[in-house]
Amino acid sequence: MTSQTVLVIDDNAGVRTALEILLPLAGFEVALAADPEAGLARLAAGGIDLVIQDMNFRHDTTSGTEGIELFRAIRARHPHVPVILLTAWTHLETAVDLVKSGAADYLPKPWDDARLVTTVRNLLALGRATAENAARAAERRAVRAALDARFDLRGAVYESEAMHELFAMATQVAHADVPVLITGANGAGKEVLAEVVQANSAVRQGPFIRVNVGALPAELVESELFGAEAGAYTGAGRLRLGRFEAADGGTLFLDEIGNLPLAGQAKLLRVLESREFERLGSSVTRRVSVRLIAATNVDLKAAIRAGTFREDLYYRLNVIELRVPPLGSRPSDILPLARHFLAPGFALDAGAERALLAHAWPGNVRELRNVVQRACLLAGGKTLGAANLGLDSGAAGHENEPEPGDIRAALARAGGVVARAARELGLSRQALYRRMEKLDIGEP
Repeated sequence: MTSQTVLVIDDNAGVRTALEILLPLAGFEVALAADPEAGLARLAAGGIDLVIQDMNFRHDTTSGTEGIELFRAIRARHPHVPVILLTAWTHLETAVDLVKSGAADYLPKPWDDARLVTTVRNLLALGRATAENAARAAERRAVRAALDARFDLRGAVYESEAMHELFAMATQVAHADVPVLITGANGAGKEVLAEVVQANSAVRQGPFIRVNVGALPAELVESELFGAEAGAYTGAGRLRLGRFEAADGGTLFLDEIGNLPLAGQAKLLRVLESREFERLGSSVTRRVSVRLIAATNVDLKAAIRAGTFREDLYYRLNVIELRVPPLGSRPSDILPLARHFLAPGFALDAGAERALLAHAWPGNVRELRNVVQRACLLAGGKTLGAANLGLDSGAAGHENEPEPGDIRAALARAGGVVARAARELGLSRQALYRRMEKLDIGEP
């Protein structure tokens, strides 16, 4: 791996010499500048991965004004270069304010060599990971843009790799003239996926008929699906066309297929095998050409064992299965979806975003949409905070005082990078350092 370069900007020759010796021992290259002008010039030349800067550059000043101006100049010209502030304790408040403004960290003079090296190493590791993640994200965006340009994704909003693979598979199987079974929890997005399959199928110009089988009374299922002749049952005063006839030449989407009664399952199986059926009360066999998409939140294999779903129908429906993962298992989709559901002019603050990411979402995308839309209706302003969302506080985020086990686990997941663990725990780096010291958790 190419060594990374740290620029030290300090008017004290002793400080520059000490860091010029210390940092190379840890594997870093060092560039030196004695004043802000020289430091900015060296930054402009390129090749700097991190800056360590003093807060004062004249012997007759201790206000930190020069350090503030230098920091702001670095931020304006090189916003992605992390900056560590070297400050006397008398300027701690100023350093804290600058950290809130984007400084990566601050260290007091005289510094602890081990702490300084660890801070530099963590920030550079985080920077590498951030750059790598950005590159991967750009690559994913390009691949997804190509998929969106080639196929009609019906405006689907997602960021996760799992949903990208699912939509890619949906577009791939859309042209095949075989049934598709979409499985997943209620509210996870099964109907959107069905729309994508239909929109990219060979019969996309034909009708798209949707039936929620679970909402139909058992005694009306057959007449709804296959139609009924006038007088076929009490109240049938006129001919009733079924959904299969209505969908002829197009697509029929049967939602909640697991709730279809056994009698209806037998007729459905026959239609799938022969494309033929009779209306209720008629002996005339009719033939249709219908692409069938079925969806369910029921475990159909368990239903087969329980005797409530036909095994032969299951295998006839399950030629292609598309399984929609629950929203809680794809957290990278939560914020893009939440922003999509916001009313025009509304925004989420950082607290609202943390609460959204921490919530379990048992109701999936449907619950998220309802939460965001309700918050927009009831909020007093255009910026939504965590309180506006009304989420269960027990699942609304990390506690302000994480337990020792939480900290150790976060550090392990972050590969020892304190800054990354702090971000996961919702803390600043310095706050996490203070927790570690308080709980006697050693630095990784």
